[in-house]
Amino acid sequence: MSPEGRPSSAAQTSLSRIMTALDTNLLGTVHGGVIMKLVDDVAGAVAQRHSGGPAVTASMDEMTFLEPVHVGNLVHAHAKVNWTGRTSMEVGVRVVAEPWNEVRPATPVATAYLVFVALGADGSPREVPPVLPETDEDRRRFAEAEIRRTHRLARRAAILRSREQGLADV
Repeated sequence: MSPEGRPSSAAQTSLSRIMTALDTNLLGTVHGGVIMKLVDDVAGAVAQRHSGGPAVTASMDEMTFLEPVHVGNLVHAHAKVNWTGRTSMEVGVRVVAEPWNEVRPATPVATAYLVFVALGADGSPREVPPVLPETDEDRRRFAEAEIRRTHRLARRAAILRSREQGLADV
């Protein structure tokens, strides 16, 4: 029996953090890995909330850095389930930054799409509730997630075919 569906807004979550000198790279801006960790943390929280239990990162489908993040920025990562399969789900994350000490519009700094697999008590994949898109934007995100899934599966199949044909030995 499949779990009952959940609205796309049910598990959406945000995490925020002030960036400090400990977060910088050699260029003096915040290291991309710090942002990636925040993205994985918020996406994991959303996946586990939506699925009602443990879920693990299976892949990061795409991560785009749009603007540098600076020391003193207050960074917010907003995540939402875009799509669900039988045992997996795609979570979309939008990251914005704003100065910690003044009020002004936040600047988009990164976006990411991660795929999570829900796990049962024995560590094997378990079914997840279907996501129920609520808005036109949710429906757009769902449709685009299906395109990304199709591309992921096609890429995987092409790589396996090339290995079988001896074209790539990675």
